[in-house]
Amino acid sequence: MTGDVTARTYMIIGPEPEWWYRDLISCLQATFGTLVARAGADPLAVLGAGWRFLHLPGDVRSEEFYYPCPPDASGTGDLGAALAPHHELRARWWQPADEDDVWREMREALADDRPVIAAVDNFHLPFRPAYGDVHAAHLVVVYGLDEVRGLVHVSDAMPPAFRGAVPIEAFLRSWGSANPTDVQDAFFSDSRIGRRCLDVRLDTVPPPLTPELLGGFLRTDVEGFTTAGPDRTGLAGFDAFAGELLDRCRAGDAGALRELYPFGWGMQAQASLHGELLRRCGHEWGDPQLAGAGRAVEAVAHAWTGLRITGAHGLDDASAVAADIAHHTTVLRGTYARAVDAVGAAAARL
Repeated sequence: MTGDVTARTYMIIGPEPEWWYRDLISCLQATFGTLVARAGADPLAVLGAGWRFLHLPGDVRSEEFYYPCPPDASGTGDLGAALAPHHELRARWWQPADEDDVWREMREALADDRPVIAAVDNFHLPFRPAYGDVHAAHLVVVYGLDEVRGLVHVSDAMPPAFRGAVPIEAFLRSWGSANPTDVQDAFFSDSRIGRRCLDVRLDTVPPPLTPELLGGFLRTDVEGFTTAGPDRTGLAGFDAFAGELLDRCRAGDAGALRELYPFGWGMQAQASLHGELLRRCGHEWGDPQLAGAGRAVEAVAHAWTGLRITGAHGLDDASAVAADIAHHTTVLRGTYARAVDAVGAAAARL
């Protein structure tokens, strides 16, 4: 790392981060995976250990990186704990406190060798395919700030993947964008970026995963699916979510389908990572039942595709796709039930 944070201008450039990506994840899991790997942990073991269903009515936002995060004692919720409930992963949103020096917190984090996850608008980033064309909320990892040359160093594992410098002016436009409503992207526009950033910390690098440790995680996850709670959680929560979604579609409420796409991506990504982890562990440990449970959870991830894509194509007439939505929610509910049973049976043997 180079630079002197006490100088008048700053050049703080850390090592290039490792890309971490899977086909069914969004920029949320990709950026968190990058920082978890940088902390010395296995991203799949951390981000794939937990699995749940949680829907918070009225909470869904039009951002690629939306993820349901129930409020904690602070009243805001911890996104890291929501993504990795079995590990000491912590993440908090923050915004620059000083309008006259918007880089202050960023400098401090980078000088402390802590890359920052920044919310951005793809419309203003030269390396994104949507540059100059489509407004959409996205996340990138900032690992360097060069105020001498007027550059911000960012890493983005989402295809087409980019790692390098962009002009400060372009980054500032993207980081501070109003992200206005864009008819070309009904799901990730109309959500102000507001120079938001995430401070992500892994308090303790976890020990290697063992059958006993994973078994405890799985039993907790299964309990969450089969025990009714105050929120829309587990299988009962899915039933409430699906019932409301269908009712709103029948009433012609396109807003239900706009929410479905970003909400469903979080649930799909989590199921994909959890299934991959179980399948990998089953192979490494010679446990076919565990690997089979992983494939059952991956089936949940793939079943989300039909529901999300049907919703996306039904925006112009929600009532016309109500029957198809009903079909896909029924299919998805069945895959959830089978996967919960398979995970429970595998957990009982670990």
